[in-house]
Amino acid sequence: MPRKFTYAEAGVNRKLRAKSKTALKLLEQTFKFNNYGKVVQLPYGNVFPFHDKYLDFEVEGVGTKVLVAQLADKYDTIGIDGVALVVNDVIRSGARPFALVDNIHTQVSNPKLIEELLKGITKGATESECIVPAGEIGDVAEIITGIAKGRSFDLVVGCVGELAEEKMIRGNDINAGDVVIGLRSSGLHSNGITLARKVLFKQWGGKYDPFAIPDGFDRELVYEVLEPMKIYVKPLMTTAEKVEIKGAVHITGDAYLKFDRHMKFSKGIGFEFSNFKPQPIFDLIQRTAHELKRAISDEEMLKTFNMGWGFAIVVEEKDSDAIIGYLRKSGVEAEQIGTVTASPKIVAYYKGKKVMLQ
Repeated sequence: MPRKFTYAEAGVNRKLRAKSKTALKLLEQTFKFNNYGKVVQLPYGNVFPFHDKYLDFEVEGVGTKVLVAQLADKYDTIGIDGVALVVNDVIRSGARPFALVDNIHTQVSNPKLIEELLKGITKGATESECIVPAGEIGDVAEIITGIAKGRSFDLVVGCVGELAEEKMIRGNDINAGDVVIGLRSSGLHSNGITLARKVLFKQWGGKYDPFAIPDGFDRELVYEVLEPMKIYVKPLMTTAEKVEIKGAVHITGDAYLKFDRHMKFSKGIGFEFSNFKPQPIFDLIQRTAHELKRAISDEEMLKTFNMGWGFAIVVEEKDSDAIIGYLRKSGVEAEQIGTVTASPKIVAYYKGKKVMLQ
C-alpha cells in the first residue's frame, strides 16, 4: 500500500513555516518611523501612506523552480515567474504595480545566464507595465551551490504599487452569500515545485527523465513544469475600476488554505469550493506519486497546488456575472469557483467527495 507523501516530507513544513512567521510581529516596532500616517494591516500584508496615496511594497523569490530551469538549461522564462509572483501579490490590496527591482545571486556572473534572466524580467515587467529602475547581481559562490556549475542562481524580485485609500481591498466586509471567482492559472506556476520535482523527475527520486513526454502531453515534461506563472495585473485593475472587489487571493503556497486570512478579517465566515479545473500536470503528479508508492491525498493537493485557478476575488453575488464578463474581456478565463458560507471552515468538493481543508 502506498505510503502518504506530503509537502512537509518533500521538504516544506507548513507548521514550522507558520511558527517562523510569528517573528514578523517584531517588525511592527518600525511602523512608528513612517512620517505620513498609520500603517494599514490587510489580510496578506501591510500598506503604508505616502503623501496622498498608499504604497504596497512586496518581495518574492522564485524558489526551487530555478532547479528546474537548470535541468532544462532554459532561463528565459524564469524571470517572468519572479515578476508574476510579486506583482500578483501587490494587486491583492488593490494597488497598481509601477516599479520593480531584481536581485540575482549567482555562483559566478555568467553573461548568457544573466541576459536570459533579464529577458524574462523585462517581458514580465512589460506585461505589468512596470519600470525596472535598478537591480543587483551578486557573485556568492560559497552560498549558491549546485551541480549546474556556472548556472546556479537565486532570483528575488521586489515591487512597489500605489493605490488610493478608497480603492483598498480590505477583506473586512465579506459576508455569507458572497461568491468567489477564480482566474485561470497556466499550470503549476511557481508553487509546490519542491513536491512536484520529487515525484516527477528522476534527478530528485521521481519517475521521469526531464525531456520525457508523458502520455497525454504534447511537450517535454520539464517545459511543462517551467511554464511561467500568469500575470493578473491588467485583468484585475480593469475590473476593479468598474466594481467593488471585497477580497483578493493570490493562490500560491498553501493554495486554498490561504483563504483563512480573510476569515480573520471578516469574522464568522468560511469558504466552500466546488469548481476545480486542474490542468493535466496535476493529475500526473498525483498519479505518478501513487505509482511510486508515495500517495498524495486530494487534501494535500488542494493545500499545495492551485489546481487550475491562480488568483481569486470575492464579490457580491449580484455582481458576479458582470465581473466574470469584465475579466474574460480583459483576456483571462474566469468562473465562479466557490461561495462564502456562515461556517468558519474551508471545505472543498472535489472528485465527488467532501474534503475538509480547515
